[in-house]
Amino acid sequence: ILLCILAVFAPAFTMSGIPGSLFLPLASAIGFSMIISFLLSQTFVPVMANWLMKPHAQTHTEATEQKKVGKFDRFRNGFLKFIDKLFMIRKPVTLVYLVGVTSIAALCINTIGRDVFPKVNSSQFQLRMRAAAGTRVERTEEQAKLVLNEIYNIAGKDHVSISSAYVGQHPSLFSINPIYLFTAGPHEAVFQVAFKDNELDLEAFKDQLRDKMHKVLPDVKLSFEPIELTDKVLSQGASTPIEIRVSGKVKKLNEEYALKLVDKLKQTTYLRDVQIAQPVSYPALNVNIDRVRAAQLGVDVTDISRSLVASTSSSRYTEKNNWIDERSGQSYSVQVQVPLDKMRTQNDINEIPLLRNQSRPVLGDVATIYPGTTHGENDNMGAIPYVSVTANISKMDLGTAVKDTRAHIASLGELPRGLFVEQFGMGTVLEDTMGSLQSGLLIAVVVIFLMLAANFQSFKVSFVVLTTVPAVVLGSLLLLFLTGSTLNLQSYMGIIMSVGVSIANAVLLVTNAEQLRLQSSNAIEAAREAASVRLRPIIMTSIAMIAGMLPMAIGHGEGGDQVSPLGRAVIGGLLFSTFAVLVILPMIFAWVQGNASTQSVSLDPEDEQSKFYVAPEHSHS
Repeated sequence: ILLCILAVFAPAFTMSGIPGSLFLPLASAIGFSMIISFLLSQTFVPVMANWLMKPHAQTHTEATEQKKVGKFDRFRNGFLKFIDKLFMIRKPVTLVYLVGVTSIAALCINTIGRDVFPKVNSSQFQLRMRAAAGTRVERTEEQAKLVLNEIYNIAGKDHVSISSAYVGQHPSLFSINPIYLFTAGPHEAVFQVAFKDNELDLEAFKDQLRDKMHKVLPDVKLSFEPIELTDKVLSQGASTPIEIRVSGKVKKLNEEYALKLVDKLKQTTYLRDVQIAQPVSYPALNVNIDRVRAAQLGVDVTDISRSLVASTSSSRYTEKNNWIDERSGQSYSVQVQVPLDKMRTQNDINEIPLLRNQSRPVLGDVATIYPGTTHGENDNMGAIPYVSVTANISKMDLGTAVKDTRAHIASLGELPRGLFVEQFGMGTVLEDTMGSLQSGLLIAVVVIFLMLAANFQSFKVSFVVLTTVPAVVLGSLLLLFLTGSTLNLQSYMGIIMSVGVSIANAVLLVTNAEQLRLQSSNAIEAAREAASVRLRPIIMTSIAMIAGMLPMAIGHGEGGDQVSPLGRAVIGGLLFSTFAVLVILPMIFAWVQGNASTQSVSLDPEDEQSKFYVAPEHSHS
C-alpha cells in the first residue's frame, strides 16, 4: 500500500518546468509523511497498543452486549445481501462499469474547462490605459485622472486601499526597470489598485469600468494585466492570457493580418480588451532629404541627423557626454536639446540650422517634410519584427479560449510566405502543464501495475486493482463540474492524491480476497468475504480523508478559492472510488479470477507453495 501511494507521486521528480516546480514540494511532503507514518505504524503503534490494550476478564454484561447486533453489523448484513444479488449478474455489471465509467470519464476530461491555476476573486488588479497614439503626456494625465475617478465611483472610495498610476514613458535615466513597468510612449498609463477586501466581484467591476470608459473616452483602450507575481511568471512576459504574435519581415503585412485577427476575436463574446498591443499608426513627420541639393550646399546626412535629433528630442541617445563635478565626484549626463516650446510647428522644424555658427542652410533648404505615421513601438524576435494581438478572458476557462483562438488563426487560411502567426503566454503554459501532468499520471499507473504484478505474480490481479482508477477520475471531474471548478494544477494534484488512496483501498481488499481464494478455490466466496472483512477499514479510511479535505474544499477565507479545487477533486474521487472498491471490485475479481488456478506460479525451488519446491535433505549421523 505504501509503495502504491509513493508510486503515484514518483513522476513529480521527473517533471520539468513549471509543473515540476509546483508539484514537487507537495509530492515530497506527502511522500516523506507516508514513510514516517509507515515506520511509526510498524514500531511505535504496536508498542503502544501492547501497553494500553490490557487483557481483562469479560463480564456477563459485556458478553451480552457483544451478542447484540450493532448498527454497523446491520449495515454490513444489508451490504452483503446487496452484493450477493450483484454476484448473480457480475459480468453485465462489470462490463457496464468498465465501458460506461471509462467512456464518461474520457468525455468529461475532454469537455471540462481547463486553467493553469484556479480563478480567484482577487482584491487587486493592474490596468493599462492606451490613449490615441501620439497623445501628449498632459492630455494622457487628464484621461488617467478620469479613469481613476471612475474606479473610485464604481468601487467606492472607502473600499480602495491604495492606488498607484504612472503616466507616460519613463526617462532612460529614471530608476524603473522596464521588466516591472513598461510604457510605449506618452499616450500610455499604468494603474495598480488594491481594495481593502475581496467582497467586490472583480469580473463584474471590470465590465462596469469598461462600459463606463467606452462612453466617457471612446478613443481610449483599456487592458487588464496580471498583477500577481505567480501570474506574471507563468505568462512568460505576455500582458494578457491570450496573446498572438504576428511576425514577418514586412511590417505592413504583419499589421494587416493582426487587424484581421482583431476583427475575428471581437466576435467571441467572452473575450475582452481585444487590441493590438503596439501603436502601429503613431503620428510622425517624414523628412525626405534631397541628397544632391545637400551636397551642393556642403551638408551631409550626418550634419542633418545631428541637428534634427538635438532639436526634436535629445542628444542623450546618440552622443554620450558626461561631466564630473571635481568637488563631489558626481557624474552628470550632459545633453543638448532645444526647448519644446521652441518647436511647435512644421515651419519651426524647417528653420533648423544644419551647420555650426551659420544660419544657412536650414533643413527646409535640403529636405521636404510631410506628415505620416510610423510604428510607435518596434518589437523584434531576433531580427524578425512582430506585432501582438492581446485579449482578456471573462467568465470562461483558458482552455476553451485557447481552442477558439486557434480556430480563429486557422480561419485566416494559408498565410503568405514568411509570415507566422503563433500563440504565446498562458496558452502554451497550459498545454505544457496539462501534458506533463497527464504523462505523469499515466506513468504512475503503469509503475503501479508492474509493481502489483510482481507482488501478486499475476497481471490479472493487477488489472483488477487498477479498475478503480476510472471511478476516481469520473468522481473528481463530476464534483469539479458541479462546483464550477476547472481542471487545473490544483485539481490535478487532487486527482493524483485520490488515485493513490483508492488504489491503496483496492490493494487492501484484493490482497485479502486472493489469499482467501487460494485457500478455498472459490473466487466468489473469497470476494464476498474480503468485502465483508475490509468494509470498515476502507470506509474509515475514506471518511477520514474526506473529513480532512472538507475545509479545503469549502474554500472559506482569503485565498481559499486557490486551493479548493484540490480538496474537491479528492472528495469526489474518493466518494466514487469507495463505492467502486466495495461494490464493483468484488464483481470484477470474481469474474477475472473465477477459473484461475490456485497453484503458485513461483519458480523458486525453496518456496513451499511452488510446484518446483524441493524439500531440503536432512543428513543422519
